[in-house]
Amino acid sequence: MTELEAIRIEITSNEDVVVVRQRARDQAKRANFGLLDTTKLVTAASELARNTLEHGGGGWAILELVRKEARVGVRMTFEDEGPGIPDIERALTDGFTTGGGLGLGLGGSRRLVNEFDIHTEVGRGTRITVVRWK
Repeated sequence: MTELEAIRIEITSNEDVVVVRQRARDQAKRANFGLLDTTKLVTAASELARNTLEHGGGGWAILELVRKEARVGVRMTFEDEGPGIPDIERALTDGFTTGGGLGLGLGGSRRLVNEFDIHTEVGRGTRITVVRWK
């Protein structure tokens, strides 16, 4: 897989979540995504950036174009040094929330992308990497 045009964004405020959404849209445009793929990517970016801020205490995102053979996509990695997720399967279940929201963030984000990978360690943080292919 070839990486192209990576963008790193610090996530420390609600304004940074907006920047992540804008940069995800920019990367989707560079990948020549249609409206549906762009909407799914931007929605996942928003949910994961908000989780990074609210549950991880802030962190960063890396958004990059990737190419694998003839396919092009956008890979987004969200990382924090927060408390980690004690039960990943439960956290991915629709309706589960620790923040008073609808509980659609992680599970919903997983459904919006083609690849979803999560690494977490309690007390050390979480890294989520997703890819949406055109």
